[in-house]
Amino acid sequence: MKKFAFIGAGSYVFTRELARDILTYDQFRDCELALMDTDKERLSTIKKAVDRIVSAGGYPATVTATSDRAEALKGADGVLCTIKVGNEKVVRVDFEIPKKYGVDINVGDTIGPAGIFRAMRTAPVMVDICRDIEKYCPDAIFLNYTNPMSMLTKIMQSTSKVNVIGLCHSVQDCAAQMARWMGAPIEEISYLCAGINHQAWYIQWKRNGKDAYPELMEALKKPEVYNEELVRNNMLQKLGYMVTESSGHNSEYNAWYRKRPDLIEKYCTHSTGNNPGLYGMGMKERNWKDEIEAFSRQEEVDLKRGHEYAAKIFNAVFGDGELFEFNGNLMNHGYITNLPEDSCVEVPILASPYGFKPIHVGKLPPQLAILNNINAQCHDLAVEGILNKDRQKIYHAVCFDPLTSAVLTLDEIESMVNEMFEASKGWIGWD
Repeated sequence: MKKFAFIGAGSYVFTRELARDILTYDQFRDCELALMDTDKERLSTIKKAVDRIVSAGGYPATVTATSDRAEALKGADGVLCTIKVGNEKVVRVDFEIPKKYGVDINVGDTIGPAGIFRAMRTAPVMVDICRDIEKYCPDAIFLNYTNPMSMLTKIMQSTSKVNVIGLCHSVQDCAAQMARWMGAPIEEISYLCAGINHQAWYIQWKRNGKDAYPELMEALKKPEVYNEELVRNNMLQKLGYMVTESSGHNSEYNAWYRKRPDLIEKYCTHSTGNNPGLYGMGMKERNWKDEIEAFSRQEEVDLKRGHEYAAKIFNAVFGDGELFEFNGNLMNHGYITNLPEDSCVEVPILASPYGFKPIHVGKLPPQLAILNNINAQCHDLAVEGILNKDRQKIYHAVCFDPLTSAVLTLDEIESMVNEMFEASKGWIGWD
């Protein structure tokens, strides 16, 4: 019987979907799903939802719930992490102080001043989780969904021996969207996608083995297609390659679309993923319990396997051994040769009973590598600052963030960072 530990199980969408996917494999039907969260209300509520899935599928699985991380991890074969460190009050700091200075943040969970301060709050907890995995389940596969992905992955891989890979769903989501625009079944599509998390590039995009970029560019001539992703489609037209993640999130990874109110209105207001901000996150936070309760009361539960990678990875490594290729995040050991060594990159990885084999990609097209390099080196500098509790390195990492540097002077950035430190000191714990 296999055991899967969910750390941060109160993340109701991820926990529900990942538990469902794991149970679709015959080798895991009788597994233990160990749910762990520090919020006991969320924990008890999500347990109802997972129990509902087990009951609907008639699975001989066991669902346990605990606030004790060690208990959840003991003997686990697979660990999934979806934690969030910080309440709505501190997240407001991430958004509102930069906005006061003119830095209009969209999502703020992986990049820029908000992403860096989120990393400072989250990194110590992630390191503690790795220490517990080393102690209670050292051979486990640790799949992390917690953002900021690049910074946290590098911190964990550089400070622990845990077999950890960072996962995101932007690659497969974007590929499905592009195929839909072309009217192509996803089974006809193949691609090579690489870069950094939330800014990876489809450097190959094929349909039935042939270059499909011309077909995709033809599809963009339809206004309903082009307008669905204004930022990403504009980047495709100008840079020659499609980038992952939604337009709203992409707009804060570069200097082009969010530095003036008129540009935000033109590019960042009327297509997907735009301006969720505090309102969207606040609504999600307030409605979580109602959504889980409604799910638990459904007469029928969809038990079909979803599009997340995690269960397929577990199955490849210690299930039935079916090989599985996915895009994952790990430190760059020559996989992308024109991005910094030891930066966190997102590349194809082959999962098998032998473990993980990252695919050597080589060079990205230079116009793409420039943009990835800026963000990757900001992440690297922020990681150094976090590990050494060095405020100056945090400041410098924010200085070169593409959106921040497009809006503010060095003096303004210093004032903003100092104000964010002061407002966040109860969460960061630095001197």
